[in-house]
Amino acid sequence: MLEVKGLDAGYGSHQVLWNVSLRVADGDIVALLGPNGSGKSSLMNSISRLVDRFAGTIVFDGVALHELPAYRLPRTGLSHVLERHRLFPQMTVLENLQLGAGPGAPRAKIARGLEKAYGLFPRLRERGRQMAGSMSGGEQQMCAIARGLMSEPRLLLVDEPFIGLSPHMREEVEAALHRINSEGVAILLIEQNVAVSLAMSHRAYILRDGRVVLEGMSSELAVGDAVQQAFLGRLDLSKPA
Repeated sequence: MLEVKGLDAGYGSHQVLWNVSLRVADGDIVALLGPNGSGKSSLMNSISRLVDRFAGTIVFDGVALHELPAYRLPRTGLSHVLERHRLFPQMTVLENLQLGAGPGAPRAKIARGLEKAYGLFPRLRERGRQMAGSMSGGEQQMCAIARGLMSEPRLLLVDEPFIGLSPHMREEVEAALHRINSEGVAILLIEQNVAVSLAMSHRAYILRDGRVVLEGMSSELAVGDAVQQAFLGRLDLSKPA
């Protein structure tokens, strides 16, 4: 579904990603892991065209995303839930959700999106007229994920969905992501908790200093110390992990 090959990317003249390649198959949950500053968010932002690409390709379902401006991506079936919600705080919950459907979205599409949003997160229906910025952090995260689904994506990029959430709220958001995936939406996920990420995902990539240093099936990476060694920078890349 998504294939990134040989990606070099950065901000202006400052390069932060080197020769990064990854794949997300249809229906997969793929985790991006790595220490702070390893390039996880930069990689996700590069896929959604928010970071400058220097070299390499980003192809989603046969469409060359690297040739498109960011505003065109929702029409391809890709949606990005940014870190720390990024809602419009002075707009209502309903207005934030409606924006997620895209400019000029048909009423039927908006209606379908709202029903899905309220099915996943019933409290958003209750908060519809409330200013988004006045909700709790967990409720804002729910709204951000629901807004990302309004465009009816087939691939959802989710950056740090559990940051700052209470254990109960984290469980609700995690259950919603599993439900989204069970309904046929692939997910590319960033989450700092390695155990949670590997338990949630089918495959994982570990980045360090802007490079992929380890990849594989999550169930296999959860066994042994290869992931720990990759985080610490002690992985011998000349030998199989």
